Amino acid sequence: MQQILQHLEEDYPHPIRDPIWKHIYLSDALLKIVSLPVFQDLNGIKQLGPAYLVYPGATHTRLSHSLGTFHVAKQIIHSVIKKDNQSAPLAVEEVKAFLCAALLHDLGHYPFAHALKNLDVEKHEVLTARLILEKPLAQVISADLGVDPELVAAIIDTDLRYKTSANLVFFRRLLSGVLDPDKLDYLNRDAYYCGVPYGVQDVDFFLSEIIPAPAQGIALRTKGLTAVEAILFSKYLMYKTVYWHKAVRIATAMIKKALVLGLSHGVLKKEDLYGLTDYDFYTKIAAYKYKPFTLISHVLARNLYKRVYTIPFDASDPAHRRLENVNICRDCEAQIAHRASKIAGRTVAEDEIIIDLPEPISFEIDLPLYDEERNEFIRFTQSKSVFSEKIVKGFTDSLRFISLICRNDSELITSLKNIGLNSIIP
Repeated sequence: MQQILQHLEEDYPHPIRDPIWKHIYLSDALLKIVSLPVFQDLNGIKQLGPAYLVYPGATHTRLSHSLGTFHVAKQIIHSVIKKDNQSAPLAVEEVKAFLCAALLHDLGHYPFAHALKNLDVEKHEVLTARLILEKPLAQVISADLGVDPELVAAIIDTDLRYKTSANLVFFRRLLSGVLDPDKLDYLNRDAYYCGVPYGVQDVDFFLSEIIPAPAQGIALRTKGLTAVEAILFSKYLMYKTVYWHKAVRIATAMIKKALVLGLSHGVLKKEDLYGLTDYDFYTKIAAYKYKPFTLISHVLARNLYKRVYTIPFDASDPAHRRLENVNICRDCEAQIAHRASKIAGRTVAEDEIIIDLPEPISFEIDLPLYDEERNEFIRFTQSKSVFSEKIVKGFTDSLRFISLICRNDSELITSLKNIGLNSIIP
């Protein structure tokens, strides 16, 4: 372990200035990776997609977030190793692979945040792993960083198998969990750039209370319970006020609707959406003479559709759950357009009607806590936290709504109000 500590404290001499974490220090090899075009492309993808339409400061990029995630990951692994005297030993190469994975975890991310979720496209983790295993990135990771690119890819894409490292599961849990470096960076960073106070996390306090857990990877002392509580409530508030703000949802739904139609009509292939920056995406879409793609140009001009009404999503209702299927949702939209056409006395096009249902989200509470009085690890739900499983479930229930959105046309809006979404849901 001493060798790893020496590596972490001495082999990262290159500072990058960051408004959130001040100085982020990179090694020679990681600096070379950051300089590659495949990484620099992340500077062309806004972290929060169309959120800048509501919060003008929200123009920060996937690149700055990736650097921040690496920085927090380095702090976490340093803190864990300093306190670890009993876990299975880690190798320097494994730690380097983990930090590389933290830096590259969003490499395959799509433009516009989560507008492409639920579409028939590859998960961004799969695309990230694919890029890591290709030249020139794989060559630099192997030759300059001195680690196996397959291990880096397997830490990010959990569907990949990698038998050489006995600590693979540990690193996966470290990179993606309740208090992971990804979340600790994006909540702080998004709050900062949006100018809201909700996402700010006390990372120093979290680091002081983190301890190694033999089976789960990391745990918190029970007096660090507030770190979990803070991130749960912060995530809820950020979804409520930023990520799922009404205008952001409408803009996201318009982009998604255009792509759903483009893919279903064969105008686009899913591969056409891989490896694009925001600019690449706009340029590619603008080249098509396809009417539904004007939805995307409307978003650019902030000419947004209107939300007619909403109903709470009920996970116990099979009809509501069916709307999570993109094809069923599209059929429902077509039915609404058909009925609206009869009422409005004109043809209502398919791209004028959108049903918006946000993707499922989770508020993880499975981080183990160490009860020093009882000298044992306990589950979060066994603690004295006010955030019970029922309350945490209520976060999701209070956030997800089925919304009917349409083109900003007074006659169309009146027609839709006469229909009612409940009468159309299959």
